[in-house]
Amino acid sequence: METGSFFGFLQMFFAIVIGVYFLNLLQSQQSTKTAVAKGSRRENEKLAMMRKVSLTQPLTAKIRPQKFSDIIGQEEGIKALKAALCGPNPQHVIIYGPPGVGKTTAARLVMEAAKESPHSPFLADAKFIEVDGATSRFDERGIADPLIGSVHDPIYQGAGAMGPAGIPQPKPGAVSKAHGGILYIDEIGELHPMQINKLLKVLEDRKVMLESAYYNPDDSNVPSYIKDIFDNGLPADFRLVGATTRQPYEIPPAIRSRCLEIYFRALLPAEIEKIAADAAENAQFPASAEAIKLVGRYATNGREAVNMIQIAAGLALTEDRNAISVEDIEWVINSGKYSPRPEKKPLAAAAVGIVNGLAVTGTSIGLVMDVEATAVKNPKGAGSLKVTGVVDEEELKGQGRSLFRKSMALSSAENVLTVLHNLYGFATEEYDIHINFPGGVPIDGPSAGVSMAVALYSALTQKPVDNFLAMTGEISINGRIKPVGGVSDKINAAVQMGLKRVLIPIDNYQNNFAHLPIEVVAISHVEEAFELAFAEEEAQAAQDAAAEANAATGVKKQAAVM
Repeated sequence: METGSFFGFLQMFFAIVIGVYFLNLLQSQQSTKTAVAKGSRRENEKLAMMRKVSLTQPLTAKIRPQKFSDIIGQEEGIKALKAALCGPNPQHVIIYGPPGVGKTTAARLVMEAAKESPHSPFLADAKFIEVDGATSRFDERGIADPLIGSVHDPIYQGAGAMGPAGIPQPKPGAVSKAHGGILYIDEIGELHPMQINKLLKVLEDRKVMLESAYYNPDDSNVPSYIKDIFDNGLPADFRLVGATTRQPYEIPPAIRSRCLEIYFRALLPAEIEKIAADAAENAQFPASAEAIKLVGRYATNGREAVNMIQIAAGLALTEDRNAISVEDIEWVINSGKYSPRPEKKPLAAAAVGIVNGLAVTGTSIGLVMDVEATAVKNPKGAGSLKVTGVVDEEELKGQGRSLFRKSMALSSAENVLTVLHNLYGFATEEYDIHINFPGGVPIDGPSAGVSMAVALYSALTQKPVDNFLAMTGEISINGRIKPVGGVSDKINAAVQMGLKRVLIPIDNYQNNFAHLPIEVVAISHVEEAFELAFAEEEAQAAQDAAAEANAATGVKKQAAVM
């Protein structure tokens, strides 16, 4: 009896202990739930308060283009983008261009146009997924890759409900989220080389194959969809649109070869002025014509122009004014340390030894540059050749490497001397010859060959060169003119400068050049350049003589009246 009482007491004791334990556990859980509920309530209140606060929309967002006609100055680029993406076989694309010219907006609008096209394979619900190449970094251990996708293995924190069961979980990346649509990678040139290589594989296979040491195909606990992903891959059939401010040579050739390359050009001053005027109107701070023109002289892209207007409007507002003045823009220029855009105009008259050469710099930015030449007879008969103003060696950086490119301007100048000596009988070895490229622009050399030949021929013969004529082309030692790159951009630069005629290699000529607001002449030999460059000389001399005669006649008539 005593033994039974003892065991009964023991059972009751343990029952009480266990009861107290579970009671405390329930109370603890209830306290935790209460604390979580209170914390959640406080955070929800904070979130609601935060959402009630809203600043005004930035001016750049207000005037963001909503249709193709709102994108200033990129008609050719948009036309190429539509052709690449709106047809039955859309292509992968890389868009080159300076910042703030509408690359991202154009890609978004083209996507919408493609979805409406009856020929396009893009469905109405096709997605436009944006990724920033500069920030879309991956973990080298393979834990995370927001671009390609990764596997969350059960050993890592936050593995989810399947982690304790030892089941790896695939995490789709942007390439899979863009399946059936467009993956837009801004600053694609900033992607890590490893990501570029993975992206190439995805473009080739149109799917992402994921791997994990923890995946066991025979494990019955693995859900069927995870087994399907590991066995067959994640679908990733999309069209890539990459945008970059880098130069084409800085982008890996492997990805360039898979993409159609499209170029968005730098905006012209008049186009910058249009953007600035629209921004001022949208901000409800009218700006004077002089102020808008000043923005066009200093801003290099649309984003800069809008920012200048916004700051100037803020300055006017703090001073209780409702309009933007020239002084406001000048203050913004000085405060922001803006530099004026180079503004070149034709010479007032034809000059000896000065030629309008054509070049391309930056991302498809054409420019007109002076090519100067002098030739002085050396009294000792031992002449020399000097070429100045060119960058002798350029360092090209990209993708973790540096390349050094030497200018061929001096070699091209030596070709010019050979042509003038062998074909035209000039004793160039008896002259001190100086060829100069003012401004220090990187000149590759060959494309300036015809310009150097005409400038030096002018210096040797003292014939003035037509000041409204520009030219480009490589010259061989036989005087033949060879094709060069960037001809369309060079012609546009000549048009913007107000020139009347351009000489280009015959192999670069296109039929659409006939419709441009400038005369484009195709030449095959330097002799043709010499004939055209000095063709206006006699007419100009006759005009000058006639003007002098008229002036003299006027003086005589005035004397007779007196």
